[in-house]
Amino acid sequence: QVQLVESGGGLVQAGGSLRLSCAASGPILSINTMAWYRQAPGKQRELVADITSEGSTNYADSVKGRFTISRDNAKNTVYLQMNSLKPEDTAAYYCNGRVRVTTMPFRLYDYWGQGTQVTVSS
Repeated sequence: QVQLVESGGGLVQAGGSLRLSCAASGPILSINTMAWYRQAPGKQRELVADITSEGSTNYADSVKGRFTISRDNAKNTVYLQMNSLKPEDTAAYYCNGRVRVTTMPFRLYDYWGQGTQVTVSS
């Protein structure tokens, strides 16, 4: 079974930085887009940033210029560097990967990590 495991969350003061990592493992043939989403209490899950296998990136307006998404295809890992953090960035952050599995017929499936909490204090 494919698994995505996040790490790197925690408590940080406003203006600080954190780096999230998400490693995918299991019967993986390839991974198309990888993404980070977040969900704050009482709010819907929202896209933070995504990155294609070729390295094209997309960001939510609220994080442009502060967050950077990157990936290491050889390690099936995606990262989110978060700088200049604000209290409104407080949320559970979830990794998502669109994975082509090794078993026939080699379909694409969406997988999610378990989430990692980021809390930014003012």
